Amino acid sequence: MPRIAGIVIPENKRIVIALTYVHGIGRSLSIKILEKAKIDLNKKSKDLTEEEVNMIRKDIEGKIKIEGELKREVVGHIKRLKEIKCWRGGRHAKNLPVRGQKTKKNSRTVRGNVRKTVGSGRKGAPAPK
Repeated sequence: MPRIAGIVIPENKRIVIALTYVHGIGRSLSIKILEKAKIDLNKKSKDLTEEEVNMIRKDIEGKIKIEGELKREVVGHIKRLKEIKCWRGGRHAKNLPVRGQKTKKNSRTVRGNVRKTVGSGRKGAPAPK
């Protein structure tokens, strides 16, 4: 079980896909990392040698913001938007869609307006006395 950046990577997937389990690494970045380390993209993560895992780990750790560091940065950006009271910050504070989506029909779950579907309209049998 390879462990990269504190995340246990799935063994039965290709290493290109398995690296995307780390928060902050997408498909294109994982391809760049593997090409730099000269590792075959179709190789399964269980077939990696310890040396290859160390090369991947070395590429990721120093240069790329991942996991906790990235999450803290994103939270900081949102906090700054709220503090300067810009439009996007207000939308974040009210738990509404930030990027211009309509809210009349969509985003019910975000607004807390979850409608339950109605049954067949037929009432159940009366309770016995």
